[in-house]
Amino acid sequence: MKFRQLRRNKLNNWIIIHLRYLVGLAFLPSGMTKLIGHRFTNISTESPIGYFFEALYQSGFYWNFLGLAQITAGVLLLTQRYALLGTLLFAAILTNVWLITLSLSFKGTWIITSLMMIAVILLLIWDHQKLLPIVSRKKNITIESFPEPGKIWVTAGIIYSVLFLILSVLNPLMGETSRVVTLILVGLIVLTFTGSNFISYKSNRKIFHTPL
Repeated sequence: MKFRQLRRNKLNNWIIIHLRYLVGLAFLPSGMTKLIGHRFTNISTESPIGYFFEALYQSGFYWNFLGLAQITAGVLLLTQRYALLGTLLFAAILTNVWLITLSLSFKGTWIITSLMMIAVILLLIWDHQKLLPIVSRKKNITIESFPEPGKIWVTAGIIYSVLFLILSVLNPLMGETSRVVTLILVGLIVLTFTGSNFISYKSNRKIFHTPL
C-alpha cells in the first residue's frame, strides 16, 4: 500500500522523471567520445588507469561499441517511454564501470559511480512491477498500472538527447564559433527545462496520465 501511494504521488513522479534525465545525460558525453573514436583520457600509460583506458582505446571497434551502448542506454532513459529498457542497459554498463573505478582505485570517481549505482537501483525499484512476470513463478500475475510520464516529458527528453549529443561533438579548437554554439545549446537546454515545467504547471492539468 505504501509503495502504491509513493508511486502515484505527483512529486515523486516528477523526481523520477528528472532523475532519469540526469542519469541518462551522464552517459552521453563519454559515449559520444568513444563512438567517434577519441580518447577518453590523457592519463599516462605508466599509470594503471591510463594503461587500462589506452588498451580499451586501442581495441578499435570495441571502443566504438562501448560508446554506442552508452548512448543507447542514455537516450532510452531520456525518452521516458522506454526508460525501463534504458535502466536495465544502463545498470549492466554502469556495474562494469563501477567495479573498474573500485578495482583501479580512481580518486573520487568511485564516489560518483557509487551514487549513480544508487540512482539506477532506485529507478529499478520504481519500475520493478514491470519485471515481475520475468522473475515470478506465478503463471497468472497481474501487473498494476501506475501513472506514466506525459508527452511534455517525452518531448523534453528527446530535445535533451539531441542538444547534448551535439554538445558532445563540438570541437573546442573551433574557437569563437564553438563557444557561441555552446552558449546557444546551453540556452536551449535551460529553456527546455524551464518551459516543460512551466507548461505542465500552467496548463492546470495532471502532469501524468494513466495508460489505457
